[in-house]
Amino acid sequence: MLNMKTVSECASIFKITPEDASSLSDEELVMLLIHDKIPARELERILGDTTRAVQIRRALILHSTNSKTLEGPLLPMHGYDYGHVLGRCCENVIGYIPLPVGVAGPFNVDGESLYLPMATTEECLVASTSRGCKAINTGGGATTVLLADCMTRAPCVEFPSIIQASACKKWLEGHGFKKMQDAFRSTSRFCSLLKIKAAVAGRLVYIRFSASTGDAMGMNMVTKGSERALEELGKWFPTMSIVSLSGNYCTDKKSAAINWIEGRGKSVVAEAVIPGKVVECVLGTTVAALVELNLNKNLIGSAMAGAIGGFNAHAANILTAIYLATGQDPAQNVQSSACITLMKATNNGQDLLINCTMPSIEVGTFGGGTVLPPQASMLDLLGVRGPHAESPGANAQRLARIICAGVMAGELSLCAALATGNLVESHRILNRPPPCPIDRLTPH
Repeated sequence: MLNMKTVSECASIFKITPEDASSLSDEELVMLLIHDKIPARELERILGDTTRAVQIRRALILHSTNSKTLEGPLLPMHGYDYGHVLGRCCENVIGYIPLPVGVAGPFNVDGESLYLPMATTEECLVASTSRGCKAINTGGGATTVLLADCMTRAPCVEFPSIIQASACKKWLEGHGFKKMQDAFRSTSRFCSLLKIKAAVAGRLVYIRFSASTGDAMGMNMVTKGSERALEELGKWFPTMSIVSLSGNYCTDKKSAAINWIEGRGKSVVAEAVIPGKVVECVLGTTVAALVELNLNKNLIGSAMAGAIGGFNAHAANILTAIYLATGQDPAQNVQSSACITLMKATNNGQDLLINCTMPSIEVGTFGGGTVLPPQASMLDLLGVRGPHAESPGANAQRLARIICAGVMAGELSLCAALATGNLVESHRILNRPPPCPIDRLTPH
């Protein structure tokens, strides 16, 4: 490039007046990045232009690697509002990945007709869930119940002796509970401590705080409350030392029996009654066949595998697709998709009763990825975006109930396909994409 400034000249401009860094060319900024004169993660702040920051970061990768991938249009860059991402969703952004979004439905959930938005790349998933919705609608729709609503964080602390560790546990679960409640309440008007479960391992104490968090998913809120609670706890137990603000007794993004037993996030049950004639006409099987398959596969089969919360056919499929569509944290599908699916014959054996119990659906309707316009629009589609104006927490609770009902629709349809042996045939029929010339995938 002609008249390109040297590294030292560019660095001088940036060092003296950082706001003037935007006057440098893309090539000059890349040169500064290569020589570690400015951090790549700070480009948005330095330039005040989020799209240009993405463009320069891509240029840096092209310069530093042999890959030419980012030269073409395969990873989109333009037409996206990165201002919603900055400081909230992602760092060192180089573009965005579009996901196809389908809808399953219409679906009658608690007397309201709605469509389930599902972002997925798995063929047949949306179609299968829609079939389940159709079957459930004929019996009057899905009914859901919220059993509990609390997000957890569990710090780990250590004491000089097991005597003091035991004393801390007793204090937390007794007279100290009110002190901890006050500490949580001081950090947010939406964060209310509901219960404490403390476990001792030698001189270590794991303190599982469970708190309501309104319509936010609440991890950051409960973490902030936990930090304040530890400060207060230290006044009463000055010999205590903090090992970790999170001691994995929460438990977040890992399979754990404590979430299955105690719950985390929203604990929900959904159920429906499917008329026997619909089981035969829409699902192509019988009530008896479905009940037997569910017992042998979802219950006995999962028990044989030593499952924790995995007593279902594919709950994670539906939950994760809705999570992606509505801006939830997809990594939380590990514990959020814990589900037990039960089926039995009812009405003198003529009809099918199905229910799904999910103790740890972790969702929010504001904050995190819900601020991104496409994801926010899908929350709007469900009528649950943002904090509820009159009853804090009601929108997030409603979303969790819809997800549980959606999982039940997916469970019903897949189990029916397995009972009739047409699972492979369904995929073969639906998964027939049009020919895709290889040059479409090659950047020009």
